[in-house]
Amino acid sequence: MKILIQRVQHASVTVNGDCISAINKGILALIGIEASDTEATLTKGLHKLMHYRIFSDENEKMNLNLQQSQGELLLVSQFTLVADTQKGLRPSFSKGASPEQGKQLFEQLVMLAQTNYPQTPTKTGQFGADMKVELLNDGPVTFLLDIQ
Repeated sequence: MKILIQRVQHASVTVNGDCISAINKGILALIGIEASDTEATLTKGLHKLMHYRIFSDENEKMNLNLQQSQGELLLVSQFTLVADTQKGLRPSFSKGASPEQGKQLFEQLVMLAQTNYPQTPTKTGQFGADMKVELLNDGPVTFLLDIQ
């Protein structure tokens, strides 16, 4: 699983012209699910995402995690994150989960976030939809978490 996290001042997802999700200060997490991912991968990735210290403390050091900063979370499925780009000029998605497996695991990840971190408002995009994601990256601060 690959998780691209961006510290944002705000972010939103629009589908067919309708805003379906929006957050204020927090993390926009783009989620790439691979065929080899399991519930254990989800749990490990979510723990890292929720505890990764990318928010500034009183000394302007990145020492606070999402919960400590009282931020919000926006989870958006993005299968292109798992593309193999090592050869040629066209990405290969052979490591990616099938749409059925990807949807099941993404929905499980959302449920884990809402259940294990109820104090953090969690919103989502729409799996498989043509989404327009708008954000104001704060910093900019962006990290790629590669979860094995």
